Amino acid sequence: MRVLALALILATIQTANAEPVVIGSKNFAESYILAEASAQLLESKGFEVDRRFGLNGTKIAYDALQNKAIDFYPEYTGTIAEVILEQPSLTELNDIRNALAERGLQLLDPLGFNNSYAIAASTESAERLSLRRISDLANAPPLRIAFPHEFLNRQDGWPGLQARYNFHLDVDGIEHAIAYEAINAGQVDIIAVYTSDGQIVQSDLVLLDDDLEFFPEYLAAFLTHDAIDPEIVQILASLSGRIDDAYIRELNLNVLDPDRSYADIANGFLHDEGLILATNQGPTLVDNLLKNTKRHLKLTAIALAFAIVTGVGIAATVYPHRRLADAFLYFTGLLQTVPSIALLALLIPLVGVGQTPAIIALFLYSLLPIARSTVTAMLAIPQSYRQVAAAMAMTRAQEMRYVLMPLAMPHVIAGIRTAAVICIGTATLAAFIGAGGLGDPIVTGLALNDTRLILQGALPAAGLAILTEILFGFIERSLVVPHMRSSARPT
Repeated sequence: MRVLALALILATIQTANAEPVVIGSKNFAESYILAEASAQLLESKGFEVDRRFGLNGTKIAYDALQNKAIDFYPEYTGTIAEVILEQPSLTELNDIRNALAERGLQLLDPLGFNNSYAIAASTESAERLSLRRISDLANAPPLRIAFPHEFLNRQDGWPGLQARYNFHLDVDGIEHAIAYEAINAGQVDIIAVYTSDGQIVQSDLVLLDDDLEFFPEYLAAFLTHDAIDPEIVQILASLSGRIDDAYIRELNLNVLDPDRSYADIANGFLHDEGLILATNQGPTLVDNLLKNTKRHLKLTAIALAFAIVTGVGIAATVYPHRRLADAFLYFTGLLQTVPSIALLALLIPLVGVGQTPAIIALFLYSLLPIARSTVTAMLAIPQSYRQVAAAMAMTRAQEMRYVLMPLAMPHVIAGIRTAAVICIGTATLAAFIGAGGLGDPIVTGLALNDTRLILQGALPAAGLAILTEILFGFIERSLVVPHMRSSARPT
């Protein structure tokens, strides 16, 4: 019995150790570098790591952590106080840690640098309009201002800045990485940046002095839940204090090199610091393409299969009852009005991040074209066909199988075909919640302003859509009689 008990304990320990450490990151270059450095460091110590990078903003990353869908991610003290805890008065590290502890979270020791927000102007605009301080914007002529979307909605961002400086300015939203491209092209005059961004030097921007001292301190550190393995905390502690302001700017500048990935930058940092001995070659382009395509197909296939069974099944059941059918179509149509990224974010508190919320969202988005085409096809079948089925003493199931469904099949397949293409396109957004797929290189490319990475996801996704069209052409020829096919032409 003792031997058996010991074996069970060892098996339990092995199972626990087999659980991967799930690491998250937000969708900007610095967060990728820090998360990847921690991932490679843990892998060098024998831990299996599951990367959930590119989470779209603080809310998604924090919700994922609270639900233990991820184990930790890089965060900033100012963001924690202002956005997560909603207590801007907390500026001391110990006070922030105590407030987090009440939520079952812990903030590890800072990594060594402060990455605050700043308002930047193009050199040409700054010289022409004598812009030196943020308050100078109030009296400047109309400016083209574009701020990142998260900055527009954070109290430590535009709302608070606007109130502190009493601004009445027109501001547009833009992705963080694309903002640099826009200001370099002369399309905007003012953007919001992180003070550690490598693009500040590359784009020769002028940082306006925060003369009313609005922006708080943003010390970078890993935010984790209190159930994390203490050994992981000890390993991550070896990163604390190693990166000062100049060093992080150098790392962020290096990642702008199109021939170097954020994984290479993170690996070089760890190697230079003596934290790992061997350099990590990383996966090849083909490896990444196969992995992302496989994950993309998995997400779309599962969601589409459930949508076909549910959509066709319910539509075939409710179509005789017009009000019930209209209610079902209204519900599925209402789902289409919810923005994809919003629906994904709403699902995180319920099912966490990763593949599950992505599959649920894709399933919901696929229902409308399948259900509408099925209901429409059923209602369009002449009553005489049903009368013939009744005269032949067919049961309801036989009528559906041998009469109604074959007649409705062209429209049903058309709806499924549309849903499949929608699934393939929408699934790229699943990368924002760590589900992977072909959206991964797109999201990473947007964060790093790397067109090649974007194309590594966009082109295969377009290829999958084309192959899907071809595949459903074969399916239609197999299931639909020749004169009813969409390709049939009157003679």
